[in-house]
Amino acid sequence: MKTMTALSVGLALLASQAALADPFSFAALKGEARSLADHPYQAPADKLPKAVADLNWDQHQSIVFKHDQALWSKLPSHFRAEFFHLGMYAKTPVQLYEVVDGEARAINYDKHFFDYGKSGLDHAKLPKNLGFAGFRLHSLTDWQRDIISFLGASYFRAVGSSMQYGLSARGLAVDTALPRPEEFPTFTRFYLVRPQGSDDTAEVYALMDSKSVSGAYHFTITPGEPLVMHVDAAIYPRAEIERLGIAPLTSMFQVGENDHRASWDWRPEIHDSDGLSMWRGNGEWVWRPLTNPASLHFNTFTDDNPKGFGLLQRDRNFDHYQDDGVFYEKRPSLWIEPVGNWGKGTVDLTEIPTIDETFDNIVAFWQPAQPVKPGQELLYSYNMYWGERMPHTPHLAHVKETRTGIGGVVGQKRDHYSHRFVVDFEGDIFNMMPLNAPSEIKADVSVSRGKVELVSVRPIAGHKGYRARFDVVPDDSTAPIDMRLYLKKGNKALSETWLYQWTPPPVAERDLSTPNLNQ
Repeated sequence: MKTMTALSVGLALLASQAALADPFSFAALKGEARSLADHPYQAPADKLPKAVADLNWDQHQSIVFKHDQALWSKLPSHFRAEFFHLGMYAKTPVQLYEVVDGEARAINYDKHFFDYGKSGLDHAKLPKNLGFAGFRLHSLTDWQRDIISFLGASYFRAVGSSMQYGLSARGLAVDTALPRPEEFPTFTRFYLVRPQGSDDTAEVYALMDSKSVSGAYHFTITPGEPLVMHVDAAIYPRAEIERLGIAPLTSMFQVGENDHRASWDWRPEIHDSDGLSMWRGNGEWVWRPLTNPASLHFNTFTDDNPKGFGLLQRDRNFDHYQDDGVFYEKRPSLWIEPVGNWGKGTVDLTEIPTIDETFDNIVAFWQPAQPVKPGQELLYSYNMYWGERMPHTPHLAHVKETRTGIGGVVGQKRDHYSHRFVVDFEGDIFNMMPLNAPSEIKADVSVSRGKVELVSVRPIAGHKGYRARFDVVPDDSTAPIDMRLYLKKGNKALSETWLYQWTPPPVAERDLSTPNLNQ
C-alpha cells in the first residue's frame, strides 16, 4: 500500500512539473518583447528582503555557489551553469529558465544551491521566489573557472584561452554621454538551453526591458581561442531614442605609454584595453589609442557597412604592466563582426576621466544613422570574438605603440611650446622592402588645428618596424586637436591609419622645459 502511495505521489509530482513547463521559441520571445514595447514600462516590483539588500562586500562575497549543484552537472554535458546570489550591487532579480525540447521550466531559488558562509543570512527566512542576480557558464576544460557570466543590467563578459576576465559587453546602450542620465536596459529573464551530450556550443536567450526599449536576444557561445559568440538581437523602441548603441563594449584605461596623466601609481600601465580598432566598410584599417582625458571626450567615426570594430589589448608584455595580481597583459580583446547589412552610422567612442582602475571609463558601440522611433523592429546580428587572437588583422603594418612627450630638439633651447608624438609600426610588409626603402617611406600627417613640425620616419633599432615622429604646435585654444597619420611609399599606404585626440594645456601652463602631464 505504501509503495502504491509513493508511486502515486511520484506520478503526481511529474505531472505537476510537466504542467509548469511552457512552450518556448525565439519567435515567441520576440513577440513578447514587441508586446512589452506597445505598453508603458513597468519597473520591477520585486524588493529584496532587508537582510539581502543590506549585505556588505565581505558578507556578499562569502556566499558561494556549490559546484555540485550546477545545472547539468549530473548530465554528460560539455557545459554547466551556476547562479549568482543577489545582494550588494546586484539587487535586481532575474528569472532563470531551462529549455528542454522546446519547453521552458523555471529554475527556482533553492537554499541548497549556496554555501552562505559568513553572510549571516538565514535561508529559511528567504522567499522561494527570490530569484538570482545572474549566471555563469563553465565548460569541461575547467569546471572550476567560468568562461562567461551575465551579471547586472545587460552586462556580460567572457574569456579566451587565458581564462582572464577584462572588458565587458552589454546588450544595448541608450543615451550614453549625453547631458542627462544614461539609461541601462536590463535583462530580466534568461533561458538556458539544455545542451546535448556532444554539443560544444551553448545557447542562451534573454528578454530585455527598460523605459525606452524592449528586446529579445539569442546568444550562441563556443569556447576556445578566441571564444566566439553569435548574437541575434530584436529591438523594439517604446520612444524616440537619440543615441542607440548597438553591440556596446565597456572597458578601462587609466595609464598607458601614451597617457601619463594619472602618474602616481607604481605600475607603468593600467588598462584592460589600449585601443579602438576599426575595419571600415571601404577596407581601411584604423587604430585609435585610448586615453584617460581630463574631461569627458566623445568621438564619432562615420562609416557605411562596417566590417568590424573592437576594443583590443594589443600590448601583451608583462614588463609594461608589472602587475602579477591582475595580469593586465592577459586581458582579452573583443572584436565585433557585423553580420548582414548595417548600413550607415558611426562607431562612437566615449572616454571618461578616472583615477580608479575599478571604474570602467571607456565605451564603444555602433550607432545607426537612421532615427530610432517607437513601433520599429530593429534586427541586428553580429559575432563577438573574445581572446588574444582576433579573427581579422590589418594586412598592412599595424600600430605597436604610441608615446607622447615634450617636443623640440634635444640639446637646443626651446623658443616655443610643442608636443611630440611617437608612433611605432610593425608588420610583415616591411620584410619585403628593398634596402633603400627607408628613404622612400614617408609619414602622412594631418591635424585639425595647429602646426606640424619635425616629421621623421626611420627604422626601429632591433625591431622589424618603423617609427614615425612629429611635433604639434597648438594655437592658444585648449579645444581637442584631432590627428591622423599613416606610413606610405609614394602613393601606396603601408600601414593602418593612426588617429589620436590631444588636448593642449592652457597657455599659462605650457612649460618649455618639462613635460606637461595634463593630457
